[in-house]
Amino acid sequence: MHITVVGAGVTGLSCALELAEADHDVTVIADHGPGDTVSARAAAIWFPYRVAVADPDLSADHLLERSLARFVGLASTAASAGEDADDISDDLPPVEMRRGLVRERTATPDRSWITPVVNVLGADAVSEVDGGVQATLPMIMTPTYLAWLMDSCRIAGVRFRWRTVESLAALCAGEYGTDSPDAVVVAGGIRGGEVLGGDAEILPVRGQIVVLANGDGDAGTGDDTGPHLTDWLIDDDNPAGETYVLPRVDDIVVGGTAEVGSWDDAPDAETAEVILARAEAAVPELAELPILGHGAGLRPGRSSLRLGLLTDDELPDGTPDIPVIAAYGHGGAGVTLSWGTAERVTELVATLG
Repeated sequence: MHITVVGAGVTGLSCALELAEADHDVTVIADHGPGDTVSARAAAIWFPYRVAVADPDLSADHLLERSLARFVGLASTAASAGEDADDISDDLPPVEMRRGLVRERTATPDRSWITPVVNVLGADAVSEVDGGVQATLPMIMTPTYLAWLMDSCRIAGVRFRWRTVESLAALCAGEYGTDSPDAVVVAGGIRGGEVLGGDAEILPVRGQIVVLANGDGDAGTGDDTGPHLTDWLIDDDNPAGETYVLPRVDDIVVGGTAEVGSWDDAPDAETAEVILARAEAAVPELAELPILGHGAGLRPGRSSLRLGLLTDDELPDGTPDIPVIAAYGHGGAGVTLSWGTAERVTELVATLG
């Protein structure tokens, strides 16, 4: 089947690659490339954040497990290259297994995320420690990962068209420089509902981050650029504001904010100072590292994930009789749910015959 995927963020690209590897003819259409999507601003670590799954036909744990298993496999592929690889490149999935701490501050902390981890990695993958739960989870080096994912799509035969889709009917008619598809997958993030003629349940959740350099850790050599950090920290219940510290290879993403309903995607200087102060209070070593930049993005918040084959009543008037699958509303868990979403979309396409 010829499938058109709307959206080139992590969900759209994952769906496109999964469909192409299932022998479908796939075209991705998006208004900009993956480097300009909100996915590129994600830190990112596999961890469910601000997403709800209300559909009785979907299991949140199942989607999470499928994604986790895929990321663990990618990390294993990268690790197996060992010293034969000079650096993370587009040919090597930029995913690593990293140890860190989920800080707990309440009497009944949310530990729902632990079940998928144990199911995939075993009971030894998590342990209670002073102040929370320690775990080893996949860290996805997002900007490089998106480049790797896009290259993987191209190798699999996926085509790309950089156009803004304003009409689903026009897309189905092949008016955006693409052939008329046999099915459409809407994975447009915050614009997913707009492509479908409107979705009152979509609500942006503004996030802001500060990016620091990750040092070389070689103190006393004369070339010291500060400490090299590898362990991550998630502290969503910090009374001063949600706090996370996510070290990647060459940089460290610290955050954050969760401003529901804000459409402001520009970093705010005062907010950045507050974020950095919280992060440095949690990880004092950060004070020794220089700031590389700032970022802000709009997470595609929704009352619940929209993932399924749409009925005629859910489509805009005038839409041709072509199956449309929705795959958006992932909140802050776009990367975390990406492979589970892609596998579910591919399963739905298989039912179309």
